[in-house]
Amino acid sequence: MTNSKTRTGGRILVDQLVIQGCDRIFSVPGESFLAVLDALHDSPQIQNVVCRQEGGVTFMACADGTLTGRPGIAFVTRGPGATNASIGVHVAMQDSQPMILFIGDVDRGMKDREGFQEVDFAAMFGPLCKWAARIDEAARIPEYVARAFNVAMSGRPGPVVLALPEDMLCELAETLDRPRVDPVVQATHPDQMTDLADRLAAAKAPIAIIGGAGWTAEAARDFQSFTERWGLPVAAGFRRQDAISNSSPVWAGNLGYGPSPKLVARIKAADLVLAVGARLGEATTDSYTLVTPDHPGQTLIHVHPDPDELNHVYRADLAICADMTCFAQSAAALPAPTEPSPEGAQAHAEWQAWNTPAPFETKVDLGQCVAAMRDALPADTIICNGAGNFSGWWHRYWPYGGLGTQLAPTAGAMGYGPPAAVAAALRRPDKTVVALAGDGDFMMNGQELATAMQYGCNIIVIVVDNGVYGTIRMHQEREYPTRVSGTGLSNPDFAALARAYGGWAATVETTAEFAPALTEAKGRSGLRLLHLKTDPDRISAGTTISALRAK
Repeated sequence: MTNSKTRTGGRILVDQLVIQGCDRIFSVPGESFLAVLDALHDSPQIQNVVCRQEGGVTFMACADGTLTGRPGIAFVTRGPGATNASIGVHVAMQDSQPMILFIGDVDRGMKDREGFQEVDFAAMFGPLCKWAARIDEAARIPEYVARAFNVAMSGRPGPVVLALPEDMLCELAETLDRPRVDPVVQATHPDQMTDLADRLAAAKAPIAIIGGAGWTAEAARDFQSFTERWGLPVAAGFRRQDAISNSSPVWAGNLGYGPSPKLVARIKAADLVLAVGARLGEATTDSYTLVTPDHPGQTLIHVHPDPDELNHVYRADLAICADMTCFAQSAAALPAPTEPSPEGAQAHAEWQAWNTPAPFETKVDLGQCVAAMRDALPADTIICNGAGNFSGWWHRYWPYGGLGTQLAPTAGAMGYGPPAAVAAALRRPDKTVVALAGDGDFMMNGQELATAMQYGCNIIVIVVDNGVYGTIRMHQEREYPTRVSGTGLSNPDFAALARAYGGWAATVETTAEFAPALTEAKGRSGLRLLHLKTDPDRISAGTTISALRAK
């Protein structure tokens, strides 16, 4: 229903968010958008989750957009607020997730005078997002907001940044609302699907690589059905292990850092690669070597919702521009072979062997901790993590239960886990939510535990504390053995810190202590934190510092 009565810019903006189906925003308040906060006071349809730092705001909005498929909404103030928030914009862009960041800005009359906390946001955010703009007329707010939702969701999803001059938000205007925007989707062409089926039937050793964004429950279901009927092995791009259920009999494992050597060999030997949704970025392709941009001897069928991604880096033998749901539905309808290829089952068996943690002699064996989690927690547990070697144990050993069970930045940003877990707990209160963090990783955004407590979030936080920036120490020891510089950490008592926030916590110093502590945490509600004190020598799931030095 349109509304043309005279309203403030702040009221018009909030009305547009309601029309677009927004029920939650994440913010750190600022005087530059007080008119929006005032309008929110009379809009109970929208929950304002007030965070403790703007990086946490945009990480939460990015995670929320990942779970809903519609833009996560963030509000911050100008200058320091916006620069702090930029990390989440970068993650949303590299992760192809829909998000809109609204930034309270200086008055229009102060523009270009280097007013208090003034930044040229279009120039700053232009390279980091899909679209950055400033709304200078309150009457045009509906136009800008509708366009922002469309840009954020269509093609390759991503972030949009809109600056809001403070005086514009207080301005009275008469304008018409814009209706709800849904993403523009591209259907498949029957001739291309026939071509795909012919190429796939002729291939001797095909494999699928899935990932990217735009996946839905329907897309995951149909694509899994398609690959199982064909016996097509399915590997996931970096940190996109939840695109389909890992219990699928054709699931072959994950790419990125530390993949299974047998999976790597399988992809190198493949004569056809079906990439669906994945951009085939640096991490997934091991710096563009696992599958090369020209891939001689391999056929590449590349499916992506954005035409700009097709033939952008990779030469595609067959480029299909299509929405994930439309493509998966078309693929599931293709006539399948009488018998599925045995390759899918073989690849899955190889993954199961790789996915089974063998005991390792160390005081806290993270592989066995993951095994204990597999026994204790539901298959649809949402695992949230930031960046660091600690995450490799879960990437390798945790079987992701399906779409929306992995929240992890492909951009490799630290500090993502706790904010993402807050967003997940609010969006999926019926699910078990676990935040994983290394010690350095946790300290980037650990203050968002206060947000978790304020909003009654049920989350389990696991802090893996080895006293070092582990990923950088690993690289350092490989390149400059024994010459330790700049990678050591002195940490707080993380369990005591969680208790100070009002949560429950336990310290784990041996593998045997982990399962009982997890059981106790599982039996409680609210914020629960396990502080795992680990040996820095066991620097990753695949190697030790001692082994690196021995080389």
